[in-house]
Amino acid sequence: MTPPNQLKMTVYTALFVALIAMGAFIAIPLGPVPIVLQNLFVLLAAIILGPVWGLACVGIYLLIGLAGLPVFAGGTSGIGKLFGPTGGYLIAYLPAVFVTGALSKKLKNSMTGDVIAMVIGSIIVYAIGVPWLKIAFSLSWQKAVAVGMLPFLIGDGLKIAAAAFMGKKIRPLIR
Repeated sequence: MTPPNQLKMTVYTALFVALIAMGAFIAIPLGPVPIVLQNLFVLLAAIILGPVWGLACVGIYLLIGLAGLPVFAGGTSGIGKLFGPTGGYLIAYLPAVFVTGALSKKLKNSMTGDVIAMVIGSIIVYAIGVPWLKIAFSLSWQKAVAVGMLPFLIGDGLKIAAAAFMGKKIRPLIR
């Protein structure tokens, strides 16, 4: 029999997989990398589920997208997405969710700690996604940063603020 906490965490993980997929459908095309809400839900999963369950959540999300379910930005899917301009960002969600969840936990799940953890998680996403974009499109570093990071910074700041606020409200409900 599954322990009650494990069952509860499995349900929350499934919920976050669905939220990440839903966030990918809310996409604004902006060059090779669209503006999406999926990273908001990846970061929120990290601070709510923690590093291990957050990693499982993102891993499941990526696997179902690679298997062909249309859960990536704009309702796309398939292994080809990993070799395109957004592949690095998708792969980067794995270390980002783990590090964000671990840092949030280490910083006592405080709102300030969550913000710091999510900023670092976002830096990880850019540190992997931008070089991948550079290689995928044979761009200069300046161009890769200009199209793969700069247009998203303000929105990511707003998403981090929203996720920190949601995390503060949601955490007491699920404990």
